[in-house]
Amino acid sequence: MDKGHDRQAGNAQVVWMIALVALCGCALLAGCTSFMGQQDKRAIAQLLPTVGNQVRGTVSFVEHSDGVQVSYNLAGLPPDSDHALQVHERGDCNATDASSAGAVFAPAAEHLKPGARVEGDLGNIHADSNGVATGFIVAPDVSLDGVRSVLQRAVIVHRDAIDPYAYPQRGTGPALACGLIRAE
Repeated sequence: MDKGHDRQAGNAQVVWMIALVALCGCALLAGCTSFMGQQDKRAIAQLLPTVGNQVRGTVSFVEHSDGVQVSYNLAGLPPDSDHALQVHERGDCNATDASSAGAVFAPAAEHLKPGARVEGDLGNIHADSNGVATGFIVAPDVSLDGVRSVLQRAVIVHRDAIDPYAYPQRGTGPALACGLIRAE
Protein backbone atom coordinates (compact mmCIF):
# COMPACT_ATOMS: atom_id res chain seq x y z
CA MET A 1 0.00 0.00 0.00
CA ASP A 2 2.85 2.37 0.66
CA LYS A 3 4.10 1.94 -2.92
CA GLY A 4 0.63 2.83 -4.28
CA HIS A 5 0.41 5.84 -1.97
CA ASP A 6 3.89 6.98 -3.00
CA ARG A 7 2.95 6.58 -6.67
CA GLN A 8 -0.21 8.68 -6.16
CA ALA A 9 1.79 11.35 -4.31
CA GLY A 10 4.36 11.32 -7.11
CA ASN A 11 1.63 11.69 -9.74
CA ALA A 12 0.09 14.57 -7.81
CA GLN A 13 3.48 16.27 -7.66
CA VAL A 14 3.89 15.88 -11.44
CA VAL A 15 0.41 17.33 -12.03
CA TRP A 16 1.21 20.29 -9.78
CA MET A 17 4.56 20.83 -11.53
CA ILE A 18 2.86 20.81 -14.95
CA ALA A 19 0.24 23.25 -13.71
CA LEU A 20 2.94 25.51 -12.27
CA VAL A 21 4.95 25.45 -15.53
CA ALA A 22 1.78 26.20 -17.53
CA LEU A 23 0.88 29.08 -15.20
CA CYS A 24 4.41 30.52 -15.44
CA GLY A 25 4.29 30.17 -19.23
CA CYS A 26 1.01 32.09 -19.39
CA ALA A 27 2.39 34.81 -17.13
CA LEU A 28 5.52 35.04 -19.27
CA LEU A 29 3.49 35.35 -22.48
CA ALA A 30 1.28 37.99 -20.90
CA GLY A 31 4.38 39.89 -19.83
CA CYS A 32 5.82 39.70 -23.35
CA THR A 33 2.60 41.04 -24.81
CA SER A 34 2.60 44.03 -22.48
CA PHE A 35 6.33 44.53 -23.03
CA MET A 36 6.09 44.41 -26.82
CA GLY A 37 2.98 46.55 -26.94
CA GLN A 38 0.62 46.76 -29.87
CA GLN A 39 1.64 45.83 -33.37
CA ASP A 40 3.20 48.71 -35.27
CA LYS A 41 1.07 50.15 -38.05
CA ARG A 42 2.66 49.63 -41.46
CA ALA A 43 2.22 50.85 -45.01
CA ILE A 44 4.12 50.52 -48.28
CA ALA A 45 4.32 52.24 -51.65
CA GLN A 46 5.64 50.74 -54.88
CA LEU A 47 7.13 53.61 -56.85
CA LEU A 48 7.06 53.53 -60.62
CA PRO A 49 8.83 55.95 -62.95
CA THR A 50 7.13 58.93 -64.50
CA VAL A 51 7.41 59.29 -68.28
CA GLY A 52 11.03 59.62 -69.41
CA ASN A 53 12.49 58.43 -66.10
CA GLN A 54 13.75 55.10 -64.77
CA VAL A 55 13.41 55.46 -61.00
CA ARG A 56 11.59 52.64 -59.24
CA GLY A 57 11.53 50.94 -55.87
CA THR A 58 9.72 50.81 -52.55
CA VAL A 59 9.08 53.19 -49.70
CA SER A 60 7.75 51.66 -46.47
CA PHE A 61 6.20 53.36 -43.47
CA VAL A 62 6.21 52.01 -39.89
CA GLU A 63 4.58 54.06 -37.14
CA HIS A 64 6.44 54.21 -33.82
CA SER A 65 5.90 56.36 -30.73
CA ASP A 66 8.43 58.98 -31.94
CA GLY A 67 7.06 59.22 -35.50
CA VAL A 68 6.85 57.27 -38.71
CA GLN A 69 9.99 55.55 -39.91
CA VAL A 70 10.12 55.95 -43.67
CA SER A 71 12.48 53.41 -45.27
CA TYR A 72 13.35 53.67 -48.95
CA ASN A 73 15.04 51.43 -51.48
CA LEU A 74 15.18 53.10 -54.89
CA ALA A 75 17.15 52.51 -58.07
CA GLY A 76 17.50 54.31 -61.39
CA LEU A 77 18.41 57.71 -59.94
CA PRO A 78 21.19 59.81 -61.43
CA PRO A 79 24.52 58.76 -59.83
CA ASP A 80 25.75 60.81 -56.84
CA SER A 81 22.63 62.97 -56.63
CA ASP A 82 20.23 64.33 -53.99
CA HIS A 83 16.44 64.26 -54.29
CA ALA A 84 13.39 65.30 -52.28
CA LEU A 85 11.13 62.57 -50.92
CA GLN A 86 7.65 63.97 -50.35
CA VAL A 87 4.11 62.87 -49.60
CA HIS A 88 1.49 64.60 -51.76
CA GLU A 89 -2.20 65.27 -51.01
CA ARG A 90 -3.84 62.79 -53.38
CA GLY A 91 -3.06 59.14 -53.94
CA ASP A 92 -3.16 59.56 -57.69
CA CYS A 93 -0.13 58.83 -59.85
CA ASN A 94 -2.07 58.55 -63.12
CA ALA A 95 -0.74 61.72 -64.76
CA THR A 96 2.41 61.07 -66.79
CA ASP A 97 4.25 63.65 -64.68
CA ALA A 98 2.53 62.72 -61.37
CA SER A 99 0.86 66.15 -61.20
CA SER A 100 -2.41 64.34 -60.38
CA ALA A 101 -0.97 63.76 -56.87
CA GLY A 102 -1.58 67.44 -56.06
CA ALA A 103 0.33 69.65 -53.67
CA VAL A 104 2.68 68.54 -50.91
CA PHE A 105 0.71 67.10 -47.95
CA ALA A 106 0.18 69.91 -45.41
CA PRO A 107 -2.74 69.30 -43.00
CA ALA A 108 -1.62 71.79 -40.33
CA ALA A 109 -1.66 75.58 -40.37
CA GLU A 110 2.13 75.67 -40.85
CA HIS A 111 1.58 75.54 -44.59
CA LEU A 112 0.27 79.11 -44.38
CA LYS A 113 3.53 80.46 -42.96
CA PRO A 114 6.15 81.45 -45.56
CA GLY A 115 9.23 79.24 -45.29
CA ALA A 116 7.55 76.76 -42.92
CA ARG A 117 8.33 73.08 -43.44
CA VAL A 118 5.20 71.08 -44.13
CA GLU A 119 4.44 67.57 -42.93
CA GLY A 120 4.75 66.01 -46.39
CA ASP A 121 8.39 67.08 -46.73
CA LEU A 122 10.05 63.89 -45.56
CA GLY A 123 13.55 65.06 -46.38
CA ASN A 124 16.29 64.57 -48.92
CA ILE A 125 17.70 61.24 -50.03
CA HIS A 126 21.08 60.58 -51.63
CA ALA A 127 21.78 58.24 -54.55
CA ASP A 128 25.16 56.54 -54.60
CA SER A 129 27.49 56.18 -57.59
CA ASN A 130 25.22 53.42 -58.95
CA GLY A 131 22.06 55.53 -58.74
CA VAL A 132 20.73 53.58 -55.74
CA ALA A 133 19.29 55.24 -52.64
CA THR A 134 18.61 53.20 -49.51
CA GLY A 135 18.05 54.35 -45.96
CA PHE A 136 15.41 55.72 -43.66
CA ILE A 137 14.02 58.98 -42.35
CA VAL A 138 11.99 59.47 -39.15
CA ALA A 139 9.01 61.73 -39.86
CA PRO A 140 7.59 62.97 -36.53
CA ASP A 141 4.82 65.07 -38.11
CA VAL A 142 2.89 62.35 -39.96
CA SER A 143 1.04 59.20 -38.94
CA LEU A 144 -0.74 56.21 -40.41
CA ASP A 145 -4.16 57.25 -39.11
CA GLY A 146 -6.08 60.40 -38.27
CA VAL A 147 -5.70 63.88 -39.73
CA ARG A 148 -1.97 63.52 -40.38
CA SER A 149 -2.28 60.11 -42.04
CA VAL A 150 -0.27 59.48 -45.18
CA LEU A 151 -2.35 56.43 -46.14
CA GLN A 152 -3.96 56.61 -49.57
CA ARG A 153 -1.71 59.53 -50.52
CA ALA A 154 1.14 59.55 -53.03
CA VAL A 155 4.85 59.50 -52.24
CA ILE A 156 7.02 61.14 -54.88
CA VAL A 157 10.76 61.26 -55.55
CA HIS A 158 11.55 64.66 -57.06
CA ARG A 159 14.46 65.57 -59.32
CA ASP A 160 15.78 68.23 -56.94
CA ALA A 161 16.54 68.25 -53.24
CA ILE A 162 14.45 70.22 -50.75
CA ASP A 163 15.75 73.69 -50.10
CA PRO A 164 15.31 74.10 -46.31
CA TYR A 165 14.76 77.84 -46.74
CA ALA A 166 12.09 77.70 -49.44
CA TYR A 167 8.48 76.67 -49.20
CA PRO A 168 7.99 73.76 -51.64
CA GLN A 169 4.21 73.91 -52.08
CA ARG A 170 4.32 72.14 -55.43
CA GLY A 171 7.31 69.93 -54.83
CA THR A 172 10.92 70.38 -55.80
CA GLY A 173 11.35 69.93 -59.50
CA PRO A 174 9.71 67.34 -61.70
CA ALA A 175 8.63 64.00 -60.27
CA LEU A 176 10.93 61.08 -61.12
CA ALA A 177 8.73 58.38 -59.57
CA CYS A 178 5.36 58.12 -57.81
CA GLY A 179 3.56 55.50 -55.73
CA LEU A 180 0.34 55.10 -53.74
CA ILE A 181 0.79 54.54 -49.99
CA ARG A 182 -1.26 51.49 -48.93
CA ALA A 183 -1.71 49.82 -45.55
CA GLU A 184 0.10 46.49 -45.19
